[in-house]
Amino acid sequence: VQLVESGGGPVQPGGSLTLSCQASGFHFESYNLSWFLGKGARWVASITSANGELYADSVKGRFAVSRDNAKNIIYLQMNNLKPEDTGRYFCSVADSYGQGTQVTVSA
Repeated sequence: VQLVESGGGPVQPGGSLTLSCQASGFHFESYNLSWFLGKGARWVASITSANGELYADSVKGRFAVSRDNAKNIIYLQMNNLKPEDTGRYFCSVADSYGQGTQVTVSA
């Protein structure tokens, strides 16, 4: 399993970012995938193999998770970002994580 996150960076409060996670090494379309803030620390969102979307209360209405099974990529669209969204975001499948991508929300 290999997961490679990208798309993080500095952003002002109220701004937006889109994170991507390129996956390989498993049958992508058959798995649920998730985003965490901190490696395994705080669950943010998941997308199921059936394209069901699940969100933590803290991001509901602001973040959107999606997947592209043709490209083996999942996305996390992050809108109306807040300082408390700051941290390293990891995508995950089963017990595997990527290296993460840093998001810093600051004025």
